[in-house]
Amino acid sequence: MNDNTAGGYGTWPSPLSAEQLAVGAARIDGPVPRGVETWWVEARPEEGGRAVLITQSGSGAPVDVLAAPWSVRSLAHEYGGGAWWLGAEAVYFVSHEDQRIYRLDGAVGAAGAADSGEGAGEGAGEGGVWTGAEPTALTPESPTPRAWRYADGREHPDGEWLVCVRERHDGSADEAVNELVAVSVNAPPNTPLTEPRVLVVSPELEPVPDFVAAPRFSNDGRWLSWIRWNHPNMPWDGTELCVAPVFGGLRLGNVQVIAGNNHEAIQGPNWTSDGRLVFSSDRSGFWNLHAWTPGSDRDHALTELTGAEIGGPQWNFGVQQWTELSDGRLMATVTTAAVDSLGILPGDATIITVDTPFVAIGTLAATDRNTVIVNAATNSTTAALVELEPSGRVVATHRPADDIGIDSRWFSTARPFTCRVEGAPSGSPDRVIQAFVYPPQGPGFHGLEDERPPLVVMGHGGPTSHSSPALNLRIQYWTSRGFAVADVNYGGSSGFGRAYRQLLNDAWGIVDVEDCVAVASRLVEQGVVDQDRLAIRGGSAGGYTVLAALTQSNVFTAGTSLYGVADLEALARDTHKFESRYTFGLIGPYPERRDIYAERSPINHTDDLTCPLLVLQGLEDEVVPPNQAEAIVAAVAAKGIPHAYVAFEGEQHGFRQAVNIIRSYELELWFYSRVFGFETADVIEAPEGAVGL
Repeated sequence: MNDNTAGGYGTWPSPLSAEQLAVGAARIDGPVPRGVETWWVEARPEEGGRAVLITQSGSGAPVDVLAAPWSVRSLAHEYGGGAWWLGAEAVYFVSHEDQRIYRLDGAVGAAGAADSGEGAGEGAGEGGVWTGAEPTALTPESPTPRAWRYADGREHPDGEWLVCVRERHDGSADEAVNELVAVSVNAPPNTPLTEPRVLVVSPELEPVPDFVAAPRFSNDGRWLSWIRWNHPNMPWDGTELCVAPVFGGLRLGNVQVIAGNNHEAIQGPNWTSDGRLVFSSDRSGFWNLHAWTPGSDRDHALTELTGAEIGGPQWNFGVQQWTELSDGRLMATVTTAAVDSLGILPGDATIITVDTPFVAIGTLAATDRNTVIVNAATNSTTAALVELEPSGRVVATHRPADDIGIDSRWFSTARPFTCRVEGAPSGSPDRVIQAFVYPPQGPGFHGLEDERPPLVVMGHGGPTSHSSPALNLRIQYWTSRGFAVADVNYGGSSGFGRAYRQLLNDAWGIVDVEDCVAVASRLVEQGVVDQDRLAIRGGSAGGYTVLAALTQSNVFTAGTSLYGVADLEALARDTHKFESRYTFGLIGPYPERRDIYAERSPINHTDDLTCPLLVLQGLEDEVVPPNQAEAIVAAVAAKGIPHAYVAFEGEQHGFRQAVNIIRSYELELWFYSRVFGFETADVIEAPEGAVGL
């Protein structure tokens, strides 16, 4: 390679292919330690998005506990999570195929036994695949396929019962019904499976909640805790933390609400070994850890963070952002301006930062060795499962970061970027916008003389989510080809406290658009990017921001919407239960404020859309149904705007199959090359039906 090669931005021959990006997009759920074993689930795009249960003993090789076609994934809330859990002697999981709970005997401890040479490990198999017993169903078939969906379970310490969330789509009510249920673990052989028993149903005392989550037993099994909330709240708006005593036969006593309300969000409750219930509350304006002891009148704060928080929006079941070390101290993930770190609580309302390179941390779980296993990424590596001492020293790597065989000099590093929005035309509040900016990065490559790079502005989904500075191959795909990228944490994003998160209340389609426009405009003013080659892309809520930005401003010259919202009224009518009232807080009550929904729907402003558009959509999407994509495509086609629309069979909300991830990124690169007028180094087949490109 020439050490100083001039090549037009966007044309660089990147070593990061769409195929490598797809394989590197594997998602990890876990970890869960048990003795010398570590368990996790890994979603593999190269296997059609199949979620594989894996165990590893010590430094031994990982073992796929469930062979194809088994896939571990819950569809509760559509976003799922919490689809598997360990019991004392068995592992339980939800099958993606039918959403029933299954029990797998003989796997827990088998890998450890095999590692130590004991005979009990025979089922560990050869070549990394489990060859032991087949899973046994614990729940009956639902009336229609996937009508009963389970998630977020735990085994009672007596080993006789599971408690979990069930979401029923069986037509028994106007919308899906969410409830806590008890499942018998040891059904008599050769007898029909009985329907799980519903817990905590007392409509004569109080209304049945719309949602429940996080059922957790105290270590002695005498208490059960859980979270509940009602429409129109989302779990990051306002929830209640409930507890009840547990009696024989898994019967619950009187329910007590110990924390939370419509204006306080509780997250991540679990019990410690000394009998305390520890949880995150954002009553101070930032999620902080609190503890409650049975018999107490109130909880007390364990941390008093300002400008940082421990906790995040519960989009998925089962995420845990604190854990108890075997010496009794707590370790937690602390998020500061969308950057994660680890901290230890010594017990005096302070927190001591642990020195690690991680900037994005998923679930963490303590071992019995006074270590913790974390699912974490750095700004130069993708997520890995590593075991740490309380000091931060890595003592083991259970699942290494993906090695895609590319020189790290091709990777662009995130640069924190802020700018102010003052006196916005919409009247939205003045604020400092947070973003991460990635310059083009290719060793030995630079743009042509006097050329500035094209910019891709990314708006994350949610919209109550946030982007981190961790290495993201889906960003590096663009920067390694000569694009600049701005990953915007617009007002409404999590990771900055409750006030910032609520900037989007009544202002979706306004604040997010203003912030994305402001970041792009400021980068143009600074001479960093080409003002004639500005693209905006996003998926789901980010796709709505794309469409809203293209109809409200003329800053961007291209847009890509992935399963994005075009018609807010259709979304309010058609989307799933979990988000069916989400827009009430983001826009206003429906149908009472249909005028606002109509005003902010991009489908009603296509006369203002003038730049080319690429629309990508999964045909099995229940969150943002395909009719949203079809409506906006029909509108731009009628106006004669250059566009392309590609629908993917078998994809739901977010692309999980490698072949479709590959095709979506290649199509997007092809689209920008046509709009911005350059030839890609990649050979890409044009989509069928593209118009004007």
